[in-house]
Amino acid sequence: MDIEQILATEIAAGVTVGDIFTVEFMASVLGDVVLALVLIVLAFVISGWARRRITALGERHKALDDTLFTFLGNIARYVILAFAAMFILNTFGVQTTSLVAAIGAAGIAIGLALQGTLSNLAAGIMIILFRPIKNGDFVEVAGEMGTVRNISLNMTELASLSNVQILIPNSDVWGNEIKNYSAYPTRRAEWEFGVGYGANLAEAERIILQTIMADERSHTTPEPFIQVNTLNSSSVDFLVRVWVDAGDYFAYQADMKRKVKEALDAGGVDIPFPTRTIIHENATADQAQAAAE
Repeated sequence: MDIEQILATEIAAGVTVGDIFTVEFMASVLGDVVLALVLIVLAFVISGWARRRITALGERHKALDDTLFTFLGNIARYVILAFAAMFILNTFGVQTTSLVAAIGAAGIAIGLALQGTLSNLAAGIMIILFRPIKNGDFVEVAGEMGTVRNISLNMTELASLSNVQILIPNSDVWGNEIKNYSAYPTRRAEWEFGVGYGANLAEAERIILQTIMADERSHTTPEPFIQVNTLNSSSVDFLVRVWVDAGDYFAYQADMKRKVKEALDAGGVDIPFPTRTIIHENATADQAQAAAE
């Protein structure tokens, strides 16, 4: 085979080996390459701009969830890049229809191999879209309690009460009970305070209620609740319920226990503690009777 036959060999539809070495062909290829580079740069610039604009909406308005708009911004970026890639491939004559079919088939195989990861991904999308929790919420999920620091597509990050990082797979978050202590602006604190049977119950009730309501964190609406709840073996127990801001709940509930104890002591109200009488087996009848009395 001589050189002329080699140059006349067709390598593509209407394109021969000899055409590759022509100025016209080289110019067209160079033009496509330059166009592809321009499209790539534009795609990254536009996708980055779109992501920043969408993310900024959530940051600008407090009523909007930052996590949701961060997720939407990333989706917009990937969609723009995908369309740019398809356009560039079409520019070079690549049949994207068959390519999409091949990617779909490969995606099925990868999906079967990564079922756990895809489960976390699907759960992450559900969490971001339905927002049962969001950044800054104090929650209890999958047996762990802490403040939500970040929700990604694969896992949820909590900071525990001792500021330890806890990473929970999203499938465990979405598939288990979620307690969101920050969902509502107020919470109801509840205590039981015991006084002796010989105490003046009306006076004890007044001291307890006055002490708690003197704290500026206590809400007057809804009205506080206090009532004798249990007659125990050694005490009469008051059940007390008062509403407070959710952010003050833990410190408030602990503070009131000490303040009420000190107020009852100052008011001369007896706070009983369990007592037990022990009779030795060798004790005489008179000694046993005296101990029982």
